[in-house]
Formats: sequence, structure tokens, C-alpha cells
Amino acid sequence: MPQLGETVTEGTVAQWLKKPGDAIEKYESFVEVSTDKVNAEVPSPVTGVLREIIAKEGETVATGAPIAIIDELAIAAAPAPAPAAAADIAPSNGTSGSAHRNGPGTHAGASGAPYNAADVLRAASPAVRRLAREHRIDIASVRGTGTNGRVTANDILAAASEGPAAAMAATILATPVAEPAKHVAPPSAPERTIPTPGKSTYAAPVPGTIVPLSHARKIIAERMVEAVRTTPHAWTMVEVDVTNVWAWRAKERAAFERDHGAKLTLLPFFVRAVVESLAAYPLMNATFTPEGIAVNKEINVSLAIALPDNLMLPVIRNADGLSIRGIALAANELIEKARRGKLGADALAGGTFTVNNTGANGSVLSAPIIPAGQTGIVTMEAVVKRPVVVAGDAIAIRSMMNVCLSLDHRVVDGGIANGFLGDLKTRLEAMGPSGSL
Repeated sequence: MPQLGETVTEGTVAQWLKKPGDAIEKYESFVEVSTDKVNAEVPSPVTGVLREIIAKEGETVATGAPIAIIDELAIAAAPAPAPAAAADIAPSNGTSGSAHRNGPGTHAGASGAPYNAADVLRAASPAVRRLAREHRIDIASVRGTGTNGRVTANDILAAASEGPAAAMAATILATPVAEPAKHVAPPSAPERTIPTPGKSTYAAPVPGTIVPLSHARKIIAERMVEAVRTTPHAWTMVEVDVTNVWAWRAKERAAFERDHGAKLTLLPFFVRAVVESLAAYPLMNATFTPEGIAVNKEINVSLAIALPDNLMLPVIRNADGLSIRGIALAANELIEKARRGKLGADALAGGTFTVNNTGANGSVLSAPIIPAGQTGIVTMEAVVKRPVVVAGDAIAIRSMMNVCLSLDHRVVDGGIANGFLGDLKTRLEAMGPSGSL
């Protein structure tokens, strides 16, 4: 099974895009794999012919397990492929006329020599390999900082850049990554519906019938049950006066949308306040483990995005190093890719805390389920104008928003959780039109 993100341990073969005997170009998608995080088309690491399909459609296999054998075609003057070729595809030497399957933890490269388990663990995702090609970086020479030494996008950018970390963060936002060629569905295949904000795209089920479970819905159901079963959830809430930050957003909105061609919502202001509060309360940015509470070095904010047939959590990495403007651009890019079905698995891995904009759908109060491996998820509810008692016991119409927090009671108690929420409230209410994006 391909490497589809650092936290993905297994996947299901959703659809074979090629059949045995079909020719495959290097980087051409030949199989679609479904995980609890994303549906991804897997590119071939070599040019050749698909000899044998090992894993059938619907079969769930572990990351690193072989799913197919590809006979690699010998091409004169072609460079040898880097060891980042997918670990689950066993290409054999096309000139030998004989096939073999490699033992556990190994697969054959262009020369027929197997890569060992360490090479498999270093195997980078297709998106990271594309990024390496764009920056002309030999991925084999890069020291990986991901799980088990796996090379990540940040490792490639670090190797390509001589600037400081801030410059690399800017590069992540500014450098578009080319998408792999997508499989073209036959004319009879239904088109994917793109959700429009404020309008439901969910197909209404027929009463009295059973709606089949998609693979994504099955996995979501399993993960939600597991999260509730293993994590003792607690819940708390504060009211926040967002009148001033709402006025700031209104002041900056037209210029931002003109300069960047993207919407400016309340979300990036909220996320900026959240990362500052996480820095003040680092236990909220932690993970419970049997050995103890692991406090994360990075603040990587997951954004909860509901799609018609899925729920996704793309990640703004190192969000504490981004300005409100940078967070807005990063969030808009992730949301747009999620709606278009263009998110890669790397964009969904590594989140340390989640923000959910439930207010976009009119919600005023919610109790979300905490994603696995995180300590909390916070919601920004709908902004509602209502009379509020202000200084001097006067009554004024203010823009108010409820902020709800679900927390892992194994990691933090009410004191820290409410301290975090109080700090977040203070930071949001201190924001105003005099600030700078």
C-alpha cells in the first residue's frame, strides 16, 4: 500500500484504473486508494506494464504491503529512479521475462535490487516527490524529519531554501504544486457535485430505503465511535464579543479580496487567536500516550470541512508562524482544494488541534468529537447581534459569538481548559480595526 500520509496505516483499494497487460507511464495514476482521510489516485513510480494485481478492489491492506507487480521497461539513457518509489509496487526487470514477488518490507527497483525496510519508510508521497522535482532536489540525499525518517514537504523546502523558517513558510503559500494527471471517468459516470456555501448539496434519501455506506462513511463511523470510546470528552463554552474584530474584517475585506482574489472571513482572525492561546496553554496542544502526555513542538491547526460525502481535516502547518493574512490564504487554498477533491494525503496529516467553523451553517451551540491524537477541538459559532450589558451598565447591540470547546479529560482538567478559553476570549475581544493583517 502506498505511503498516503504519516498517520495513515492502512487503505482500501477502491478502483483499479489499469488492468493486467496495460502500459503505464511513470507518474501515471493506475489505482485509486481510499483511507479514512482521503481518496487518492496513486501514480506509478516507473514506466512499464502492469503484470499482476495482488490486492483486489475492496480489499484493505496495510501501508507497505504489495498490491501490484509492474514490469519496468528499460529506457536508454533514462535516469535510475530514486529510492522514493512507492513501496507497495514491485517493479520487475522487463528484460528478464520472469516475475517475482519481494519478501516483506522490500521491493525491486529498476536494477532488480530490492530496497530494504528503511528505504520503504523513507518513501515520500507523490506530492513530496513532485515538489522535489520542481526544486531539483535529490530526495535520496534529504534527511527526513517525518515519522520513521520519512521525507516531508518541509524537508524538501528546507533543502531548497537558504532563507529562514519564515521565508520557507512564505514559499509554502506561494509555490503551487502541480496536480498529477487524473483518471478520466467514462461519459456515463456521474459528475461530482461541488458544494456551494449556504446551499445544501446532499441528495435527499428516499424514505423507506437503505442508503448504502460509502467507504469514507464507514471509516468515519468507526473513527467516531473509537474516539468517543477511548477519549473521555468534556465540554465548556464562553461568549465572545466580536464586534470590533468583525469591524476590522469589514474594513479589510474589499482590499484583501481585490489583492488576493479570495474571501476574507472571520476564520483567519479566529485561528490566529487560537494559536496564540495554544502557545500560552501548551497542554491544549498535546497528545495523550501510555508513556505520558506528549506536548507538541509545532502548532498545526486542522480545519474541519464538511463535504457532501466526507468529513476532512486539512492542516495549516506551523500556523503560529503565519500572520492573519497568511492564515487566510492557507485556509482558502485548503478549503477550495477540499471542495474540488484535490487534497493530497499529506495535507491531512500532522494536525495538533482542530478549529471547526460550525457557525457557517447557522449553529449557535455544538459539542464536537475530538479527532484522534489531539486534546481539543474548538468551534466558532454563528455571530448574532443582540443586546448586551456593557460598561456603565448601559445596554448596547453587540455582535456576539459562542465559542465551544471539547477537551480530552485525560490531558487537561477544567482549570486549564477554561483558562485557554478565557485567554482566547480576551485575545479576540482585543482585536480591532487598528490592527494589521
